[in-house]
Amino acid sequence: MKFRQLLLVVLLGILSASPLLAQTSVPAVAPDNIGHHRHLHAHNPPHPKAVDARRFFTSRTGAELPLPSEQDAFFFVVFGDRTGGPAKGVSVLADAVRDVNLLEPDLVMTVGDLVEGYTQEGRWLAQMREYKVIMNRLLCPWFPVAGNHDVYWGGPEDEKPVGENEAVYELHFGPLWYAFEHKNCWFIALFSDEGNPETGKKSFGRPECQRMSPAQFDWLAGILHKAEDADHVFLFLHHPRWLGGRYGDDWDRVHDLLVKAGNVTGVFAGHIHHMRYDPHDGIEYITLATVGGHQSGAVPSAGYLHEFHIVTVRKDQIAVAAIPVGEVMDPREITGEMQTECVELANQPLDINSDVMLARDGGGRGDVTTTLKNTTSRPIHATIMTDSRDARWMMKPDHHHIEIEPGAEHAFTFDIGRLGDSLDKAYRPLELAVQLEYLGPGFRYPLPERRVALPIAADIAEPPQPAEEHVLQLISRGAHARVPSSSVQAPDGPLTLECWVWAKSFDRHAELLAKTESSEYGIYVREGRASFVIHLDGKCANASTKEPILKPEQWHHIAGVYDGRFVSLYVDGQRVAQVKRSGKRTLNDLPLMIGAGVDGSGAADSLFRGAIDEVRLSSVARYIGERFTPERRFAPDDDALLLLHMDDAGAHWLYDASPQQAHPMLMNNAAVGRSP
Repeated sequence: MKFRQLLLVVLLGILSASPLLAQTSVPAVAPDNIGHHRHLHAHNPPHPKAVDARRFFTSRTGAELPLPSEQDAFFFVVFGDRTGGPAKGVSVLADAVRDVNLLEPDLVMTVGDLVEGYTQEGRWLAQMREYKVIMNRLLCPWFPVAGNHDVYWGGPEDEKPVGENEAVYELHFGPLWYAFEHKNCWFIALFSDEGNPETGKKSFGRPECQRMSPAQFDWLAGILHKAEDADHVFLFLHHPRWLGGRYGDDWDRVHDLLVKAGNVTGVFAGHIHHMRYDPHDGIEYITLATVGGHQSGAVPSAGYLHEFHIVTVRKDQIAVAAIPVGEVMDPREITGEMQTECVELANQPLDINSDVMLARDGGGRGDVTTTLKNTTSRPIHATIMTDSRDARWMMKPDHHHIEIEPGAEHAFTFDIGRLGDSLDKAYRPLELAVQLEYLGPGFRYPLPERRVALPIAADIAEPPQPAEEHVLQLISRGAHARVPSSSVQAPDGPLTLECWVWAKSFDRHAELLAKTESSEYGIYVREGRASFVIHLDGKCANASTKEPILKPEQWHHIAGVYDGRFVSLYVDGQRVAQVKRSGKRTLNDLPLMIGAGVDGSGAADSLFRGAIDEVRLSSVARYIGERFTPERRFAPDDDALLLLHMDDAGAHWLYDASPQQAHPMLMNNAAVGRSP
């Protein structure tokens, strides 16, 4: 997204030259008041602007709005190397062409290495046709520059033609050096592989082969003289000879010629497959990375990536920006229907079924299946993976790739096993990672990756009751515990949900115990108030306190009771709210969260910060009347559907003392420790 924001800034700068747009005065460097630390400096002075009543119209009064200068501005694009990489490099080139067609510059320049080359004429011609077919899809003119891959011979030495592949290049691509004028700017393409002037040998690694011939040098001097009245002169060649080293020092005399001309603004090259900026004597020397060529990707943010340059030209200055290939979006493609489909797909609940059961030694086996439906009108590409930082997990396969047609669904099954060792502190959960791409007509729209811990059941031993009280500590960001819906199947009818809770503050909205998502039941706290909600006959029944009654840094017992006729809320044994309501409970398949709420996809939200103890879910109405004395530790009985004493955490589970043995999973560093 950062690259797209940069692109937007560049394009707005281009458009600001239009008399149709007005803008207010903005400082060259805006205050850093949003935590943004990239591109805070401006390379150029602000664009000229002035208040001009002849071009500004309104029927209102207000602050004066300066208008941009009416001087012409335009922009062009520069492509880096296409070759030296895998065959799919032509696909990267095609993506770059699609990107540039959305921008519609005046023209596109290249810096060479258009074909793989190093071959004879037959294969060379096939590669040339492939490149030109793709480049000819550009809406604007494009101009080639010859690189070593384009002109070096790769056949038998005794069949090597004079100049190697120079003749076939000029026949199909264009002259080895040339120039043209556009909007009072000159564009000059140079040839940096003329070879050794005495032997004709070509090599980009030998200084004696990297010299400009008198014929090209004299031609360049003549063109610079012809362009002496131009606003800008731009040069393009394949090898960045100004870097010296194996290129020798021949560029020094060329550089002196450019400096003498006085209006050479930028020189662009490629070959080294990463970006560089080496300004010298007022001339901007710019080296591009790749558009499909071999790319190590060593440090993408430092210029090792597939990209192209955008150059915006004004009379007295230029702006230069690099855009990663594939980052340009088509706003005309993002219709209301498409946007809605992508959001619905991203929020689709994950239907996960697991029969994996771990024994007390940590070993076990089973299948995990997740079903994904394409709810959109376009194909989607799905990558589903299982992953864990615990090397004792075994997954087969470790991932699935598939394209799902509109309206279709697909079930992904994994055979899961774990080595019998122990359920120790080194245990890490097994996660399911879901990566989806919406395949639009001209762009692949990746959705945010979703990761969920797989619901793995475990047989854990009952921990001994500690000498001092232990509680569930929910301090880390996102910390909570969850019980799969299949483990807490509360029958329709009476129900009691309760816990003890402690917090430094009850100011913000949080959910203590919740299975609610327009259904089921939960206990909430907010600004010192408490609520118990339960959904009956599709409607929410809410018993809430009207005034703040929860005190920070103090333990409170909160209980929600539904007895079939009334929904009641108790705080510290006192009934504080009651509403009359009956009906059939609205069910869902979402997990019961401890210390959080749950959204429609089964993810945690509205998290609670503090401590929770003695969680109990019961299939009876345990409390009636106005008042009772809450127990600090609940005794197990047959009516308990979930009973958590928080005595200890066996690896990543809380022990459930109820007959259900549901054993919630701890998430995001939720931990059991001493009471505050």
